[in-house]
Amino acid sequence: MSIGDAVAPSLEVPVTETIRLPRSMFVVLAVALVTQGVALHLMGQPTICTCGVVRIWVGDVLGPENSQQLSDWYSFSHVIHGMIFYGLARLTLPRAPIVAWFALAAGLEVAWELVENSPTMIERYRMQALAQGYSGDAVINSLSDTVMMAIGFAMARLLPVRATVAAALTFEILTAVTIRDDLTLNVIQLVHPVPAIAAWQSGLAPPR
Repeated sequence: MSIGDAVAPSLEVPVTETIRLPRSMFVVLAVALVTQGVALHLMGQPTICTCGVVRIWVGDVLGPENSQQLSDWYSFSHVIHGMIFYGLARLTLPRAPIVAWFALAAGLEVAWELVENSPTMIERYRMQALAQGYSGDAVINSLSDTVMMAIGFAMARLLPVRATVAAALTFEILTAVTIRDDLTLNVIQLVHPVPAIAAWQSGLAPPR
């Protein structure tokens, strides 16, 4: 038996179980979003992009509207957050209801969003090649990140394990190829910056 065969059954929803998302999950998400939005407002983050325009998507990772609009290339990382949170919750709290898993996931995501937008973390991010002008997220972008996490959580709940893993790997490869960054690289450069990765990412920026 392979390691994958041994792990997969513990994550898969039994075929006899009706796969659904309880309505209470949406209540938890709403409470999390309100709490997050109020906290970010009190921290001084702008509600929308200071450009005054709200866009569904912005694809220029080096542009001033990155992390300021509803979604961008980093949205994929937050979808993966949800997948990871679901897997960890199912492995560590197998008897807890899914709403409890989601409440924990939402709490972790909101906590991260608040830490990410703290002055200390903003300065830490600015040390990275792709975030030198980073000033934190607009509130709508940060709230969207939490919604993306919820989407990832739902995907992990509804899809087979292999499909979820395949989706996560696809998102990682897609963003790595497109913007030279992804969740894995972001964590590495945040925790212990690697000069070789920074040099590679710097190649994305136009010459000054």
